[in-house]
Amino acid sequence: MDEHARFGGVVPEVASRAHLEAMLPTFDRALATAGVQAAQIDAVAVTAGPGLAGALLVGVAAAKAYAFALGKPLYGVNHLASHIAVDQLEHGTLPSPAVALLVSGGHSSLLLVPDVAEEVIPLGATIDDAAGEAYDKVARVLGMPFPGGPPIDKAARDGDPAAISFPRGKYHDGTLDFSFAGLKTAVARWVEARQAAGDPVHAPDVAASFQEAVVDVLVAKARRAARDVGARGLCLAGGVAANSRLRERALDACIEDGLQAFVPNPAMCTDNAAMVAAAAWWRLRADGPSSLGTGADPNLRLPLLG
Repeated sequence: MDEHARFGGVVPEVASRAHLEAMLPTFDRALATAGVQAAQIDAVAVTAGPGLAGALLVGVAAAKAYAFALGKPLYGVNHLASHIAVDQLEHGTLPSPAVALLVSGGHSSLLLVPDVAEEVIPLGATIDDAAGEAYDKVARVLGMPFPGGPPIDKAARDGDPAAISFPRGKYHDGTLDFSFAGLKTAVARWVEARQAAGDPVHAPDVAASFQEAVVDVLVAKARRAARDVGARGLCLAGGVAANSRLRERALDACIEDGLQAFVPNPAMCTDNAAMVAAAAWWRLRADGPSSLGTGADPNLRLPLLG
């Protein structure tokens, strides 16, 4: 993340170069940590999409090279489904049907999950900024570091979530889609107006009020989706699922609505290799390996096909 911090967001070319520089050392360190030789692994799993094209190309090219050189099967998986698969890895099979609330820097989606390997159906998504992207931009307005999720979450604990009435985009529109661009802009305009008037800006109150607006919408839409499809469980996934307020509110909602809650360990919320391996395992059981002709697809559709 240090490479992107001075830009206040992820720069695709910088991300691609960072992936390239880290690929071989990371592979070697993973083998050393696991105490195995490359020849002992059973398969090679890789995110085929969706995501930034350059970073995906680096990963897919490396995975295909390792698979070919080692004579091992290749499993290309969907990044979004991988976030759901790690919940199954940690907590066991999701009840059917289940709804997944996937929230990250690039995605804010509600997904119906009859089967994580074979059938994941989009129910709603953001029409502009993702929730994590809004966190990053608001953090920058408040002079907090990138990525913005952790510092805003920390500051919000000392703030009043009712101090400022920020808008809840698409809260009452009857859809399962999200919109956080207006909220992000409202926070920026509020801070600018206070600063122009020479009034103090109490960052914890701004952080808490912004965060409450985000979480209100995420939880309300997730509950509505679960009711609409008759879900038996609710799964949180993605980097923003590490947010303490979202976790608290989601667990409370599951108790109230009689839903089984699947909330991953915070360390499993951000992008990690375990989630890709988990998705590959369920794909292995569903339809077998990918072709070495598999390519990177920035717009790869669900479920796991790659």
